[in-house]
Amino acid sequence: MAHVTLVIDAANVVGSRPDGWWRDRPGAAARLLSQVATALRAGALDAPVVVVLEGAARAGAPAGPGEVAGLTVTHAERDGDSAILSEAEALVRAGTGAEVVTADRGLRERVTLAGATVLPPRWLLDRL
Repeated sequence: MAHVTLVIDAANVVGSRPDGWWRDRPGAAARLLSQVATALRAGALDAPVVVVLEGAARAGAPAGPGEVAGLTVTHAERDGDSAILSEAEALVRAGTGAEVVTADRGLRERVTLAGATVLPPRWLLDRL
């Protein structure tokens, strides 16, 4: 298998810290993306990384390549879970593989059945 892609459930990761994120969802998304970019530059995370934004958080960053190589932002058309599952399924089908960062029980089950690995938000936060 080729290098695994890290897929981040931004809403779940941001929501795991009670730091007032709910007052500024776009700002919280932008802060998470900045931290992920810094971790990629420092070698604390390996590229490629896909961060999925949903709802109001989409205003925090444009979809497409992020501020560093290997970082991509995806905007969920509907709900974030469906977009994350679709991303994981496509990566597994392509033989690349996916590691999904989420604590959402239903999503964890769905992506695991699709062949992806699941990592808890704490795993990511420890690297940021």
